[in-house]
Amino acid sequence: MIAELQCVVLDCPDPALLARFYAELLGGTADRPDGRWALSEEWATVHTPTGFVLCFQRVQGYRPPQWPDPAHPQQSHLDFGVADLDRATELVLGLGAALLDGGPDTRGWRIFADPAGHPFCLVRH
Repeated sequence: MIAELQCVVLDCPDPALLARFYAELLGGTADRPDGRWALSEEWATVHTPTGFVLCFQRVQGYRPPQWPDPAHPQQSHLDFGVADLDRATELVLGLGAALLDGGPDTRGWRIFADPAGHPFCLVRH
């Protein structure tokens, strides 16, 4: 195992509104403090009773998906927690991922694309 799924992130125009919606739908807690993410106007979370976490990220000029219209594709990505960010980077690149944003090491996360181009993040935990 290289990584552990931490959350699923949905793009949206209003993270707080969407977090409240899913918290009600799933019986979860919106924006519970969690050291893995900084809550802000740009980012909100829902911790579900099962332990699963949904996250919501503000996107300027957000265009909602229109199922099944490929001109308005689904907009989400996966975050995976890793103990050793450098080693995990090496391993996923070896599996065929592409590094999209390495960022300064102080950020604690890196963005990749899977072999089909879907973005995902490795996040140091």
